[in-house]
Amino acid sequence: MSIIGLGEDGLAGVSGASRAALEHAEIVFGGPRHLELAQVGAKGKAWKVPFDLAPLLALRGRAVAMLVSGDPFWFGAGGSVAAHLSPDEWRSFPVAGTFSLVAGRLGWRLEDVICLGLHAAPLTRLRPVLARDVRVICTLRDASAVAELHNWLRDNGLAATRMTICEALGGPRERIREGSKWDDITVPVAVALDGADLPRDAGLPRASGLPDDLFAHDGQITKRPVRALTLSALAPRPGLVLWDIGGGSGSVSVEWCLAGGRACTIEAKPARVANIRANADAFGVAQRMQVVEGRAPESLRDLPAPDAVFVGGGGDAALYEALWPLLPEGSRLVANGVTLETEAQLAACHARYGGHLLRADLAEATALGGFRGWTAARPVVQWSVVK
Repeated sequence: MSIIGLGEDGLAGVSGASRAALEHAEIVFGGPRHLELAQVGAKGKAWKVPFDLAPLLALRGRAVAMLVSGDPFWFGAGGSVAAHLSPDEWRSFPVAGTFSLVAGRLGWRLEDVICLGLHAAPLTRLRPVLARDVRVICTLRDASAVAELHNWLRDNGLAATRMTICEALGGPRERIREGSKWDDITVPVAVALDGADLPRDAGLPRASGLPDDLFAHDGQITKRPVRALTLSALAPRPGLVLWDIGGGSGSVSVEWCLAGGRACTIEAKPARVANIRANADAFGVAQRMQVVEGRAPESLRDLPAPDAVFVGGGGDAALYEALWPLLPEGSRLVANGVTLETEAQLAACHARYGGHLLRADLAEATALGGFRGWTAARPVVQWSVVK
């Protein structure tokens, strides 16, 4: 199977090896635009809508080619196909993709640019990355998505972002425009975003403990300072899996995912489940969060094995009795409690399993008549342990 990258210049931009693979193929799969650019005639076969690899994979072992945009393995379909095949069953023939072409036109160092495929993903994926002096190149699905992006930037305090619209790069219809008003946009379209003019406080802070008012919640939320302590104890890393038991607003899961991990968030109350989903969408991490409506430990059986577990409400003896055997060796468990009963439970867990027991007393300055005084929050007891 030949996975052949194609640009807007069609056959003029491909290598001799790509041409040979096309000529050798019995059937060539691709979108209508690619099939026309490649001039494959009767042996061209358009993808089914919605996109389905099954017809392609059914021809496994035969001389088949598929046409994709640019580099097949840079936000392309190459990875989806290769996942079903052994390495000796396919070959890849890339050409310069959209991101390389945009960087080349604008003179941007590609290694310093964040590249996002937003043609099939929500614009909220930009929220964790856009900030002052950050450059992003993103692909979009169609002309209307350009206006949607412009409005999203405005509504999220990022209106000062410079937008450059890049249309049909690499072919005779190529056009590059700046500004905020566009008409008759030609697809395929990509947008280059430059945050040079954004204020220094634009975007999300990278440290743990985001402001509470960024989250949808009903008051059941791990407050900012405690969340920072909790995430420090959980030690998030890219690719690791968190079980967030008693998710509340999902704030801990969201920040875990912003650090590059994946989270399974368990919450029993439907209204809070709705808040968790809304927060995952708003922060652009819905693809990393699995939200489970239910109670632990019953809801834990079919989840991927965790690298870390957070118990937000302290838990009870039955929960820890069921949870401990489920934890892989080397995984972390962090639990917070504010009641005398959960404090006693966490102290008992510390005595039984070891780890670290921490009590945090926090107070905030508030008005006291014409003066100020300290208003204490409930002390938080945190137990953390590595199995």
